[in-house]
Order: sequence, then structure tokens, then C-alpha cells
Amino acid sequence: MNANNDLVLEVNDLRTTFLTPRGPVGAVDGVSMSLRAGETLGIVGESGSGKSVLGRTVMGLIADNPTTRVSGEVRIGGHDVHAITPRERRRLWGPEVAMVFQDPMTSLNPVKKVGTHITEALRLHLKLDKAEAHARAVELLRQVFIPEAERRMRQYPHELSGGMRQRVVIAMALACDPKLLIADEPTTALDVTVQKQILDLLATLAAERNMATILISHDLGAVEGRTDRVAVMYAGRTVETSRTSRVFHAPEHPYAEALLASIPRLDDDPHTVLRAIEGTPPNLLNPPVGCRFAPRCRFTVDRCRTEDPALRELGDATGATHLAACHFPLVASGDRAAESSAGEPANAAATASPTQEVN
Repeated sequence: MNANNDLVLEVNDLRTTFLTPRGPVGAVDGVSMSLRAGETLGIVGESGSGKSVLGRTVMGLIADNPTTRVSGEVRIGGHDVHAITPRERRRLWGPEVAMVFQDPMTSLNPVKKVGTHITEALRLHLKLDKAEAHARAVELLRQVFIPEAERRMRQYPHELSGGMRQRVVIAMALACDPKLLIADEPTTALDVTVQKQILDLLATLAAERNMATILISHDLGAVEGRTDRVAVMYAGRTVETSRTSRVFHAPEHPYAEALLASIPRLDDDPHTVLRAIEGTPPNLLNPPVGCRFAPRCRFTVDRCRTEDPALRELGDATGATHLAACHFPLVASGDRAAESSAGEPANAAATASPTQEVN
């Protein structure tokens, strides 16, 4: 374990399994990561890849659910989140870790005023009296650029716009100055202008407070310019993680490459057909043997169908850690066709150069 005081979060071999009538579903399967003060980690992947479940498991929100089994270690503020009692865990929420949820309408209690949402946490964790909590809540609303903060304190969530509600959720999350903020799809259902405002606000507040941040998103454009590192998830596992610029400009895992290739580009010709990843994510009730991405990968060979690739270090020119779970990484392998000669390519595209440009 790293004893560095800057280490805010440490996750080791985290597994979250839902016990369903049809059998166990491994939504998070062996994820490890760490985060330091002031650092921002982006977590990306398709819907169903395990991003949101990972965030909620790190928070400890699903630890006491009888239909869920959690194993592994999550250390926040010197505590293993899943080894302490529910009461002790609630004491971490606010001062140590906070979360911005996907949908601000369902994150707020419709029968409570905006001010009550914020002052409850302040009085519970910071032991402020009613007047102090009110003054602090008004200041928080101003910090997230909500106009007429005093009046907004007396309003109900339905009286605010989607962007305003999301700002209230952010103010709630920041009320107790957490060391770690988990933002789970914080711009869902917001128009693009408000999305930019919310993401810029989160980045500014994180920098001002030297706060570690996890940004969970399916929007690769939002993650690229606002994170230091990125982790790409597929079928409950991390398949690639490194510096954000390294993953976006030279991905090693075919899934990361395919995600990037699916982004619409402004310089594309009109009516250009969008590239999509063929096939569907695996059924986690019965995941495939070998690499979980193999049924959809254009480079699949026999080894991919039988041997599960480990997440291994590939090296980085800057000395930063770069991990990928692929038998034949795109850039590191040099010539994929030569390295994969032990098996027959899944299709003709498998013999293409792995370093070819993504159009």
C-alpha cells in the first residue's frame, strides 16, 4: 500500500456481483485504481460496461444490499469502505467523498426546498447551527453560479431548470469540502451549452480545492480535455488505462480504438456514415471464455477466444503507467499480423496493420 499522504483513493481487486433470479452478474470484475489529491480520472465505456456501478461501489452505496456481493478493498480517508459499519461509512460521505448523480431531478427530494437539501449535510457533518448553515448554503449556491441564491433557497426542485438543478446537486456534493468527488454522468439530459458550463464548473472547483475527481462519462470529448488519466471499461473490467492524451492519440486496446473511431468529427464529409462497433456487449450472466471483447474485435485470433488477457504494463515514453488487457496491443506489438500467427484471423480486416490511422 502506498503511504503517500496525497493518495486519496486506493481500490484493489474490486468486484461487485448482483445476485439475480437467473444467476450472479459480475458488474464490476477485478478493478484496481488509485487517485491523488488534485488529480482527475476519467472512466469511459459503453452503457452497461460497469462505470456507474463502480462509482457507487467506491462510495459504498450498495454495500449493504442483500442482493449484492462486494469483495476487494476500497480505501478512502484511511478507511476500508466495505470493512466498516454503515454508520461509520455515512460519516465519510460529505467530508471525505461525495457524488454527483446522473439525473438531478431524481437526486433531489421533490418535497424539500433547495436550502434544506444543502443545510442538512452542513448541520450533520460540520455541526453548524441553523443560521451558519443557511449562510454557508447561500455561499455555495453563489459559488456554483446560481443567481438570486437567497430566493433559490426557498424554491423546490421542480421550479428550477435542469442546469440549475444540477448546480444544486454539485453544491450539495461540495458542501463539506470532500477530498474526493465522483461525478457520474453529470451532464445527462442537459443541452450542450449547459453541459460545457457544468463540466467547466467542476474542473474549476476541483482545481481551487485541490480535490481528486472521478469523471464517469460516455462522452469521450468531455473526458479528453478535462482529465489527467483515463480508464476504459468493458464488460465490468478495465481494458486500458494511462494518461488521457496517450489513450486518445495512441490506444493499445482494440476496444479503445473502436470507441474513438465512433466519435463524429467536424472535418468529416457531409453524410459520412458513422462508424459503430459491431455486435453487442456480452451477457454477464454467462460471459465468453477468453477475451470478452473477442466476439466484436476485428483482430480476434484463436488465442483470444480461449485465453483471458491480463491487464499488463506496456510502458510509456514519459515513464507514466500504461496498462492494457490485450494479447496483441495495437501499437506495442508493431506488426499484429506477425505476432498473431498462432491463430487464424477472425476476418480479413484482422490482417490490417494495427497502427493504421483511424479515419
